[in-house]
Amino acid sequence: MSSADRGIVIAVDGTSGSGKSSTSRGVADRLGLRYLDTGAMYRALTWWMLRHGVDVHDPEAVAARCGEPRIVSGTDPLAPTITVDGEDVAAAIREPDVNAAVSPVSAVPDVRARMVALQRAAIDEARQGPGIVVEGRDIGSVVCPEAPVKVYLSADAGARANRRAAEEGGSDVGATEASLLARDRIDSGRAVSPLVMAEGAVHIDTTAYSLDEVIAQVVALVEQLESIGSGS
Repeated sequence: MSSADRGIVIAVDGTSGSGKSSTSRGVADRLGLRYLDTGAMYRALTWWMLRHGVDVHDPEAVAARCGEPRIVSGTDPLAPTITVDGEDVAAAIREPDVNAAVSPVSAVPDVRARMVALQRAAIDEARQGPGIVVEGRDIGSVVCPEAPVKVYLSADAGARANRRAAEEGGSDVGATEASLLARDRIDSGRAVSPLVMAEGAVHIDTTAYSLDEVIAQVVALVEQLESIGSGS
């Protein structure tokens, strides 16, 4: 029985810049699965808060309005989309103002509760079809701890900074590294759904590997699970 036949869920967690998005999209494409970028969902909500003048450093204000926007995530790994109230925000959510505000917004318990509910709904739908690769920071630990394949990606801070700076068109590597380490501290230290390696997750340090090599390692984990399931 293939992964597509049984609606498999692959949870990919890890630090910023460790290759979660590229790896997850590559695995989903390779296996014919759907793909969900949960970080984009938090960014989309943050973008909405900024547009509507909500103080992102006021948890009560954020909590009071986090249920208002309609956030829809497309799950095609080759062309993922994200809209807010029907507006395409795929580019806007990567702007510096959203980068600076997403951590305090995503730390609000009401925000996380709403996003987790949306994410679980997408997972449940995908289970009835091809299956899905879900990437984020709390997928294997909170959103879908029953996922049969759980992966935790990390990388050396310098390598992560170089990758992220390249993605952002040559940003200052030193400043990018400081920003990533600050994000790590916030994500790992928040009271609700902190960034942790989920129980049963396979840790892959991507520092020394190419993207294709990391994708191949994750695909191999799925194939190993299928081999065990088929008794071969």
